[in-house]
Amino acid sequence: MQRDLHRESQSRLSRERLRPDLQRRDCPVLLSQRLVLRAPHEDDIDAIAHLANNDKIATMVSRMPHPYTTDDAAKFVERTKEGAIGNCVYAITKAENGEFIGCCGIENTPDDESVVEIGYWLGEPYWGKGYTTEAAQVLIDMVFRTRNEVDHIDARCRVVNPRSRRVLHKCGFQFQGPGMVRSLAIGGSVAVEWYRLERRNWMSLKSWGGQR
Repeated sequence: MQRDLHRESQSRLSRERLRPDLQRRDCPVLLSQRLVLRAPHEDDIDAIAHLANNDKIATMVSRMPHPYTTDDAAKFVERTKEGAIGNCVYAITKAENGEFIGCCGIENTPDDESVVEIGYWLGEPYWGKGYTTEAAQVLIDMVFRTRNEVDHIDARCRVVNPRSRRVLHKCGFQFQGPGMVRSLAIGGSVAVEWYRLERRNWMSLKSWGGQR
């Protein structure tokens, strides 16, 4: 009986998380073999704070503070509701049970509608399972299939982050050059590598066969 009630509760929670009114029209729910990408919301705050409060993650992305608190997570969720048109932030969740495991998103490039930038982070317990690549690929597919004006997707990763570099390689990104970005967690500038995926290259890779 208790198990049945648990299943019913999980089913209700999953339906609530996929409610259309929680998802912006320009940022549709995305599905892959193992994942559901949907809008972050208040039920995610504790999980976001728990997973993001990790210097191994914060020092590899540019805008994440460290330490990371539940207040930071609540402000993050609120900001995602007020994002500019075309900017999409997704909670990465497991399709089997709705478990929150990380975030990914795209952001418009100022003054150039033909380019968007992709970013992502995944909780450390879920590293090494192909989830980041799977999430990035379904997000890339959405961009190129629904936004005809976009010709390129850009990405940046720290030079000391081989995991992120492997994700970009698996998704077909090509190295463009070095750069520097500000890191909120570190409190200064860090060296990064700039990568780009062109629409024409995506078209030749879009089946993603054997890429994970």
